[in-house]
Amino acid sequence: MNLTTTMGKTLVIAPHPDDEVLGAGGTIARLAAQGNDVYVAVVTWGSPPAFSAETMSKVKVEAEKAHRILGVKETFWLGFPAAALSETAHSALNASLFQLVQSLSPQTLLLPFIGDMHLDHQLTFTSSLVSARPHQQNFPRLLLAYETLSETNWNAPYLTPSFVPNVFIDIADHLDVKMEAMQAFKSQLRPPPHERSIETLRALATLRGATVMTTAAEAFVLVRHVI
Repeated sequence: MNLTTTMGKTLVIAPHPDDEVLGAGGTIARLAAQGNDVYVAVVTWGSPPAFSAETMSKVKVEAEKAHRILGVKETFWLGFPAAALSETAHSALNASLFQLVQSLSPQTLLLPFIGDMHLDHQLTFTSSLVSARPHQQNFPRLLLAYETLSETNWNAPYLTPSFVPNVFIDIADHLDVKMEAMQAFKSQLRPPPHERSIETLRALATLRGATVMTTAAEAFVLVRHVI
């Protein structure tokens, strides 16, 4: 199946650098390989004292390398404070994402899941919905929420929304590219059995793939699809 018709120009919105690879790296690689324009918006940026300038400079270099591997057309750094979106004016994040969506006019948005444990993820999801309101011109027709290991699976059972995927994208031919992109994020990788290990990411792709009888897949929750 060619995803060009289904997804078209795609914007992946990541609360933090590497979320886009963890949750949708294989899908990005597949879309790019099929000729789609794929963009990434990284919402937050770490700053002292929580994050050193040296650390963030390293992460940006890693992200740029990972995005080249995946075939990302352009990366946008929105610069909101990492781990502090809850202390940031919600209207500012709404406006920034709205402006980006209006300028790019993507057909598809890939978003973090609303039930993720990290508040940055929850607030990014909510502001992304604001940016995609269907009363505006050229609104995104397809919205999918991806899963981020170490965030999506650590929410509180029965108290917050659970990630129950109903869309699966076959990434069997692009799993190795996803793994290569994740390996570019050396500062974020951990040894197994940590969830941010190559082995765990591959295991999740295998599990999601087995659900739909393919060797590897990424799973999403459908938020909206206007046909």
